[in-house]
Amino acid sequence: MIYPSIEAGLVQLQALANFLDQGGLNATFIFYDDTKPANITVAANNSAKLVTLTLPKPCFKKFNADSIELNQTDAATVTKTGTAVWARLFNGEGKAVADFAVGADITLANPNLIIGSTLMMNSIVLRPST
Repeated sequence: MIYPSIEAGLVQLQALANFLDQGGLNATFIFYDDTKPANITVAANNSAKLVTLTLPKPCFKKFNADSIELNQTDAATVTKTGTAVWARLFNGEGKAVADFAVGADITLANPNLIIGSTLMMNSIVLRPST
């Protein structure tokens, strides 16, 4: 794996934010309660879907010294009770971009979601690989 300088990594993340905004829809994070697939080419199990969080356009908020920040998601209603295990990020064209493990890659105040409750992500910070 190639590890670019922090400056190059931040530019790559800015390009990622621009890629998220492509398409007629908004980028989304979808949380699931089953095992995270090996990679994004493996289809997610729709019966394991807990909630879909939508990012605004543009999703990019600001540069930090060692990261970029995305704008907060909407507050979405949880459609199934379960424990959020992983999330898949889709761009505005519906293309899978990345998978995230809850706890390791994404921290939720409470990953135990209850149908009818709401969830949102207030702070989304992406850091380059080092």
